[in-house]
Amino acid sequence: MNILSKIVGIVGLILLIVLLIFPVLGAVGSWIALPIGIFGLILGAFSRKSSGRTLNIVLIIIALVRLWLGGGVV
Repeated sequence: MNILSKIVGIVGLILLIVLLIFPVLGAVGSWIALPIGIFGLILGAFSRKSSGRTLNIVLIIIALVRLWLGGGVV
């Protein structure tokens, strides 16, 4: 489960980083990356190792900060 969690987290981070370059799509990308990170965190919760969970927590924090700074989360 940890490998699946890492894969989901890496896909979410790549999506988030690519869409951070484009300001118009940044908020949409953050809203898309947030559920991906939550799904990866759920997958990582079933694992004994914590690397997948940590990666997805970082993804969730970056997406929330991006939404907060852009006004997407009130």
